[in-house]
Amino acid sequence: MNRNHAAGLLALSLALTSHLAFAHAGHDHGGKPEPAPVARQEKASVRFADVSLLDQNGMPVRLEKDLVGEHLVVMGLIYTSCTTVCPVVSSIMSKVQQQLGGRVGEEIRLVSISVDPQRDDSSRLLGYAKAFQHGPGWSWLTGSPYAISETLKGLGSFSADLTQHPPLILVGDGRTGHWTRYYGFTDPNVLIAEINRLGARRVHAKSTAIAGQEVQP
Repeated sequence: MNRNHAAGLLALSLALTSHLAFAHAGHDHGGKPEPAPVARQEKASVRFADVSLLDQNGMPVRLEKDLVGEHLVVMGLIYTSCTTVCPVVSSIMSKVQQQLGGRVGEEIRLVSISVDPQRDDSSRLLGYAKAFQHGPGWSWLTGSPYAISETLKGLGSFSADLTQHPPLILVGDGRTGHWTRYYGFTDPNVLIAEINRLGARRVHAKSTAIAGQEVQP
């Protein structure tokens, strides 16, 4: 899959969101199309499992300590053998990365987690990432089945059947613990707006703290 293909999938899927959903039947989500639920979002309580994962370069990482930390984060769930829903989720995140530019890798991190650790090793994720990633700051994670299941449980998105996982992207602030889950094929601009809102809250909180220090006798 090349980048033009990925971009095409994004444009097509966003156009069809209000009309079609891809059934999560079979490893390629290639079942009979069903009416799509309206894209929705909800505030989320997130817990990061203290387990070791592997990134696309084969390096061990812990999600909270090494990647989330105090960053603003956009996080999606995918698996490489999925040929419909997952490439669209990755394409949406790719668009987010392009629009945020150099902020990704600094204050912002992107994370994609494979829900199919049995097949998605680091090298497979590295090849998959080449179709979507533009520059640094985007980690693609796999791990042992136990580590992945515990991670997904903490994110509130565990399913015993990997083909049943919904199109899902999480956006949050590792510093404050404010997270939102976005279901369906969410417009990248909606995700960027949330990142900017969380960033503005940080600036406001810092300004308020400085002002409070200045008025102290």
